[in-house]
This record gives sequence, structure tokens and C-alpha cells, in this order.
Amino acid sequence: MIYSILFHLEGGFIIQLTIRQTNILEIIQTLGPITGSKIAEKLSLSRAALRSDLAILTMSKLVNAKPKVGYYFTGRDLQKLNTMSFDSILIADTLSLPIVVKENTTVYDAIVTLFTEDVGTIFVVSEDNFLEGAISRKDLLKAAMGGKNNNELPVNIIMTRMPKIILTTPEESVLSAAQKLLFHQVDALPVVKTLKVGETTKYQVIGRFTKTNITRLFVQLAES
Repeated sequence: MIYSILFHLEGGFIIQLTIRQTNILEIIQTLGPITGSKIAEKLSLSRAALRSDLAILTMSKLVNAKPKVGYYFTGRDLQKLNTMSFDSILIADTLSLPIVVKENTTVYDAIVTLFTEDVGTIFVVSEDNFLEGAISRKDLLKAAMGGKNNNELPVNIIMTRMPKIILTTPEESVLSAAQKLLFHQVDALPVVKTLKVGETTKYQVIGRFTKTNITRLFVQLAES
């Protein structure tokens, strides 16, 4: 059974095969070479109704055609097409807005922000808005149970500091970023823009990428 396929053609155009197109592809793969008229007959449709579908399959290089012979399957690996499609989706297409606090924010206010925004990780930035660290639910739970005055304790005391923060960029693939989440066992990656300030490399937080983004993308692909 061939399922709907989402993949990038040369030049960056995205093609989403419809159910009818995948049915046509199955027929060609099983019975090809086969003429357009025979395909139409199998699907109880007119030859004209299939013209655009066959054009898309030919353009995608999944199918080729020979005069007086018909359409035949090229043998292109559908599994690789699916892998390539996921790898070609970029963080820029899936990121969420960042949730950030300044490094002098109190732990209490950070806890309020975490629950108000319903996130698992908050990113900490300097007064000039460059990434300094990250705080997880676990960090805040430890601080809350530590017996200190969380109304006065600043988050820069409990945060994980740069350069220990795992980063991603808008240009990175979703697959690569997802592998980082799994490998480093973190809930979120800051999406950053790299800036040069004098001789120092600084990172401006422009988004976040989380396991929720991956789940949402997976559902969107499945529904489409």
C-alpha cells in the first residue's frame, strides 16, 4: 500500500500527492507499463480527468512515459522520499515564539511565567537581550523546594548557563534538531540568530523548538 507522500522537488517546490494520485501510482507500479486509458478504466474515470495527476507523477520523477508503451514506475525509493521530506523541513517553518525572562527575574516570577505560558523551559536573556541560560521545570521545582526566598532569588543563580545550552537555528532541519532533543534529553531548544559583538559571538533568541513542535508537525503531515 502506498500512502500519501510529501516531498521536495528539485528547485524546492513541495508536492503533496492526493489519494487518487497514490492509487494511480499503485496501478502503474503493479501493472506498468500501462496506458493512460487503461489507468482511467481501472479507476472508472475519463482519460482527461487523469491528465493533471499523471503530469504531477511524471514531474515528480516517480513515473515516466513512453509513446505507444505507456506509463511505468521509475523505481524511485518511496521510503527515501519520505525521509528526505522530513529532513528538508526547516526549523524556520515550525518554530514557536520564545518565552524569555531577564537574568535578574526572581525565581517566583519565573515560576509564574512558566505556568502562565504553559511551557517546560524558559530562556534567560541579558539586559541587551542576548541568550545567557535556560531554566527547566526541574530547576524551578528544586529551587521551590530548597527553602530559599524565591521572591528575592534571581534566576541566574539556578539556570543552566551558556555555553552548555544546546542551540538550533532557523536554517537547521527539523530532523537534525529533533535528534538533538533526543540525544541531549532536553525538552526545548532556543532558536537563535548569531551576532558578532566585537570579537565575541552572541546569540539572540528568536524562537523555540520543542517536542510539541515535532508532534504538531507529525500530525499536520499525517492529516494532509
